[in-house]
Amino acid sequence: MQIEQLEIAQFLQGHSPFDELPEEALSNLATQVEVAYYRAGTEILNYGEDINDLYVIRSGAVESYRRSGELYNRMDSGGIFGQMGLMMNRKVRFPVTAIEDTLVYCIDADVFSEYCDKYEVFADYFEAEGNVRLHQAVTEHADSNDLTTAKVKSLLHRDVVTVTLNTSIQEVASLMTEEHTSSVLVTDPDKPISNDPEEDDGQVVGIITDRDIRSKVVAQGLSLDVVAGDVMTREPILLDANSYVFEAVLAMLREGQHHLPIVHKRKPIGVITLSDILRYESQSSLLLVRGILAQQSVEDLTHYANQLPNVFVRMVNEDANSHMIGTAMAVIGRTFKQRLLALAQEKLGPPPVPYCFIALGSMARDEQLIVTDQDNAMILDDSYDEAQHGDYFQQLADFVCDGLAACGYAYCDGEIMASFKKWRLTRSQWRETFASWIAEPKPQALLHSSIFFDLDGVWGKIKWADELKSFIATQGRANKRFLANLATNARNRTPPLGFFKGFVLEHDGAHKRAMNLKRRGTAPLSDVIRVHALAVGSRKQNSFERLEDIIDAKLLPPGKAQDLRDALEYIAMTRIRHQAWQIEQGEQPDNSLDPNLLSPFEQRNLKEAFAILEKAQSFLKFRYQTNNGLN
Repeated sequence: MQIEQLEIAQFLQGHSPFDELPEEALSNLATQVEVAYYRAGTEILNYGEDINDLYVIRSGAVESYRRSGELYNRMDSGGIFGQMGLMMNRKVRFPVTAIEDTLVYCIDADVFSEYCDKYEVFADYFEAEGNVRLHQAVTEHADSNDLTTAKVKSLLHRDVVTVTLNTSIQEVASLMTEEHTSSVLVTDPDKPISNDPEEDDGQVVGIITDRDIRSKVVAQGLSLDVVAGDVMTREPILLDANSYVFEAVLAMLREGQHHLPIVHKRKPIGVITLSDILRYESQSSLLLVRGILAQQSVEDLTHYANQLPNVFVRMVNEDANSHMIGTAMAVIGRTFKQRLLALAQEKLGPPPVPYCFIALGSMARDEQLIVTDQDNAMILDDSYDEAQHGDYFQQLADFVCDGLAACGYAYCDGEIMASFKKWRLTRSQWRETFASWIAEPKPQALLHSSIFFDLDGVWGKIKWADELKSFIATQGRANKRFLANLATNARNRTPPLGFFKGFVLEHDGAHKRAMNLKRRGTAPLSDVIRVHALAVGSRKQNSFERLEDIIDAKLLPPGKAQDLRDALEYIAMTRIRHQAWQIEQGEQPDNSLDPNLLSPFEQRNLKEAFAILEKAQSFLKFRYQTNNGLN
């Protein structure tokens, strides 16, 4: 060994984790180290660039930063940086700048991976044990993009301003001027409040903006004594305070609202405007939503849908998390349905009785990705008569389902579509159907429950869908036998792990030597979370939001819900990145992944996520027993 290499080995031996390496391994490593020098102020690593080395500081000092420019860490002699980029996708996660003249030792990425594979103590230094390692991987990804974690409540910087139905417009205008606000919420103090906050619609019955006063009062020459109830925009879209900023932007563009009331457990806590939030999100997916609503035919929509893969890839490359991507894709899917329904009614005329078109499954949960089929159904008014109205709704459902298929949303192999008569039921029939599934949890009923109990209103009488969700939550929670059987059903799809924690791959078929990340990963995780959510009476649909209710209810042992969240996020993002990579390669995206395409670190984290799923399924057997339901 040359004198320079001997000096490198001696330095490394004085710092973790190199001090735990065998002497021969350390000496061999020293021969492969390269030396680099950076003057003070030099940018060593830039966000998003390829990274090919692990860096060890020999002398000097550096600072690393988050994408936002916020200081993340400061290191001097013996400090190590670059490991997170090497462990994820070999892209720089945290930019690094030399703040002093700095000498660094560079260890090639392949050498780094080799030592992690050979020496457990070396790998352990860079990977926290078990669930902590997975949580670190997930949180580091989230930290790299504040857009994916910002919630609308963080934008509220003032108390909510409200008036009653009988407040005069002159008083409203004076209050808006006094409070320096462009809108007020209108409440009805006589509206009954339910004892169950989850079932309470709140007392917000409308919103008045400065534009309303100009266009509906001043421009019309009305008296200033006209009351708020006669001027307000009725039944505005409400958004929960824990919703993400990007969800607010999508909701505003979808509904054409510039002011969005924010509620906590249905109680108003503020209003945000489009100008408040546009800075938090790029326009790509949002412009697609606006464009969908402007298309004038199914052919136009079909052509427009060709942009969807590029929008998906762009969100992935911008480091959006799975919740953001799943929600954006679900909103886009709902918007296609809404536009198709509008076109159908233009063609067929107004519906003979009121109805609600509902989305089911991943779209309802805001967990939709680029590879998806269509699960939907219809709620009809109780005045519906098959002989009089059946033909209209058959034509409408066929128009929408065929249009969705043309736009890339494949027909459901299980025939869970509104085009099938059995899934067009009246409000009373849906309640009876759901009640029977819960009361008699037979295999087919359980299968249907796992699909239909994730539902969301898309068009028409949206409130009917909310009523069904409330009914499911109330009835499901009360029936321990149903929960026990649903828990048993949720253990059917097991993660692809063998006895010695190796990946279990398909042995034949088109996806030989691969594993299905949806069927064996995200889907069973959603099933597990759904059982717990029903047990605590949660009305939430999204799996991450359901976990918040599960945590609040203290149903699971400490830390277990967080483990489920991390496992779902990691498997979902692995699936998402795989699909984005396939699109970029010109391939048809799917859910089947060859684990050899992952780095050793990604493989370890994926195995840990699957192990969390495996333990969660075992816990179901303990928590929900068939003989008496809940322990």
